[in-house]
Amino acid sequence: MTRAQARALDTLWPRYRTESSDEPVDWSRAFGRTAPLFVEIGFGMGHALLATARAHPDWNCLGIEVYRPGIGAVLNALEAEQLANVRIVEGDARAVLADMMTEGALERVAVYFPDPWPKSKHHKRRLINVEFVALVASRLRPGGEFHLATDWQDYAEEMRAVLDAEPALENLAGVGAFAARDAERPTTRFEARGVRLGHAVWDFAYRRR
Repeated sequence: MTRAQARALDTLWPRYRTESSDEPVDWSRAFGRTAPLFVEIGFGMGHALLATARAHPDWNCLGIEVYRPGIGAVLNALEAEQLANVRIVEGDARAVLADMMTEGALERVAVYFPDPWPKSKHHKRRLINVEFVALVASRLRPGGEFHLATDWQDYAEEMRAVLDAEPALENLAGVGAFAARDAERPTTRFEARGVRLGHAVWDFAYRRR
């Protein structure tokens, strides 16, 4: 963690933080306004979260993360750009969606490059599974969207199978197909490095029926 990130956690955290709760949150009150609610799970250093907040100033944008240097980096960017439509929850995404969100509350959910847990014995730790996808679908409004991306092929195939099997979701690219790259998803340094090394990237876009 850099000094600037640590300082942001000390000084800016109270302004942008939403405390974890085991009860549904009044998000209009948390953001100070009523607006469509976007959630990014595991935002890392925040590139996509910040890009969404800039592209959709009319949305309330919530980031969920446990990586504190990334949280500190986002806090500094929010302060520097005076972006008022972002809040952050530090915690487990499953618990946040299950406990802090009501059914049909979300406009869009994004999960970009979740940990692939590459060893076979660790696959059970992968975030995208039947139970989690059903939970996300229940929190989306009708017509709300679920966007994902990965650069790990076997995980991409597993994700596609799980997502296509969820009856509440419609694959916008067609059953069994991957989506075109989301134009709003910025290319991070991590992704660019992978592409230079020959790694493919698979995108997904689903809509709540």
